[in-house]
Amino acid sequence: MKLEDLGYTKALAEYRKEKDIESFGVGRVILEHKDRYVVKTEHKEFNAEIIGNLRYNARSKHDLPAVGDWVAISEYDTDKVLIHAVYSRHSILERQAVGKSTQTQIIATNIDYALIVQSVNRDFSINRLERYLTICNTSNVEPIIILSKIDLIDKQIFNELIKEVKDRIKDVSIIAISNQTQFGINELESKMIKGKTYCLLGSSGVGKSTLINSLIGGNVMNTGEISQRIDRGKHVTTHRELIVLKNGVLIDNPGMREVGITDTSDGLESTFDAIVALAQTCKFSNCTHTNEKGCEVQNALENGEIDSDSYANFLKLEKESAFFELSAEEKRKKDKNLGKMIRNVQKQRKRNKY
Repeated sequence: MKLEDLGYTKALAEYRKEKDIESFGVGRVILEHKDRYVVKTEHKEFNAEIIGNLRYNARSKHDLPAVGDWVAISEYDTDKVLIHAVYSRHSILERQAVGKSTQTQIIATNIDYALIVQSVNRDFSINRLERYLTICNTSNVEPIIILSKIDLIDKQIFNELIKEVKDRIKDVSIIAISNQTQFGINELESKMIKGKTYCLLGSSGVGKSTLINSLIGGNVMNTGEISQRIDRGKHVTTHRELIVLKNGVLIDNPGMREVGITDTSDGLESTFDAIVALAQTCKFSNCTHTNEKGCEVQNALENGEIDSDSYANFLKLEKESAFFELSAEEKRKKDKNLGKMIRNVQKQRKRNKY
């Protein structure tokens, strides 16, 4: 295997030279578990940990390695390496950290394509697809929608569902698959490119692990049988992991119950470009586009030019994004004020001492 098979590029080689880290080895983080990592090189895999200086200088978890990162390493024991530096990332897929309204969580880094997997047999939601598309567009990651388990619905329902998706989501590749019959797997494989990195996104039980097994051609990933009572697969993936395929590199993720939106204004504009374009042509400069008579957006809704469900979802995601940014700004102010208070207390203590 070559580093290029793992996704190594000329830009990364130039960065290595520019930062004067050519004396270290090169590897890619394929697994992260708390403070421990597994790093893959062109020759083998290593258990890895970061050096103290890297941890000490980290301003947040974003400065520490994540699955998908390229890292500078040195071997210090059998099958063990130290991580000295994290290479510059060309993309970061992230979401709002669960239960933390002002923090983001990295899903994976250095992603070229996101495979958004949603099963057609249960809990199918175009709103959720638009949510995933927004975080992809925010990160400049090209999305591909994978509709799984199509063997569980009849052809008429499937055709209606495809039409619903295409009516609301434009210019995004859609591939229908069945892991049971292998329908669509060849089509997906034909779109995958050696050296590119793909990230699986989707809820628990939609068939992500089974899809990996289909792409690998063997039962490498543990999978859960579909429960007849609730008509869904079991949640089996518990960590993020990078897997090298014949065509490309694939990052698997645990199923996400929540896909919280962060400051994603650019992503929203790309996902809902038709709505944004109409809003920009509205004759009212301070229009809320919700109830004003003569509003371009409201006119388009009444005429059926834009989908009412899509517009409602756009307003919801826009509100989430604005709330996240406001909460984050308030936290930054509080942290700044707290820092000032601590420094003032330290100065006063020094004065009192002398």
